[in-house]
Amino acid sequence: MLTPRLIRPLAIAAAIIVIAGGVYGIVSAASSNASAGAGAGQPAAGSNARSGPAAGGVVGTVSSVSTSSFTVSTSAGQKVTVKRTSSTTYRMRTRSTSARAITNGKPVLVLGTTNATTITATQVVLQPASGGSATFSPSKVIAFTRGAPTTSKQDGQIPANYSEGSGTIVSGTTADKATKAALAAYPGGVVDRVVKLSNGEYEVHNIGVDWPHHIFVNKHFKVIGAN
Repeated sequence: MLTPRLIRPLAIAAAIIVIAGGVYGIVSAASSNASAGAGAGQPAAGSNARSGPAAGGVVGTVSSVSTSSFTVSTSAGQKVTVKRTSSTTYRMRTRSTSARAITNGKPVLVLGTTNATTITATQVVLQPASGGSATFSPSKVIAFTRGAPTTSKQDGQIPANYSEGSGTIVSGTTADKATKAALAAYPGGVVDRVVKLSNGEYEVHNIGVDWPHHIFVNKHFKVIGAN
């Protein structure tokens, strides 16, 4: 039979074990949650997994204008909010212009950082040139319709050994050139990232439409295919 003198140390030891186990469980859970969060929100190096805002753009018609932003409506029915900053530049095709040139009804190409249906513009081009960016005759963009079956089709050629999720996200002039080419061939969607593939070609990721979701651009910035 245990005496009171022995019971007290045993009880204290048991309490320490329980507390330690609880702390370990909390730390393990936090570690697991952190890992899951990193996997969901932060891409590994060289990954094109969704990682938040990235270089992209849109082409469409200005439908409303405010002091710090304007709205672009695309041919596929998407509405995109374009945020202006002090460093945003404006061009009327090849010549410089000002923010005052952005008025309702004007066709525009917007390049910048895309976050869903909001773009922080680095460059706005009024009356952008169209066509001439594909090595084939592109099919018409299919607008998104809630409840309709997803369209599965292919235009042109898909780069050999391409697998969705591969490649490295790019930005700057390279992303702008690939975005321009993709939107000239397939207007209507919103480009939310550009990925450089292992063969040096590019996948331009297109959202807001039923088809196409992936537009492929070669090293010379010509569209070679889509799916």
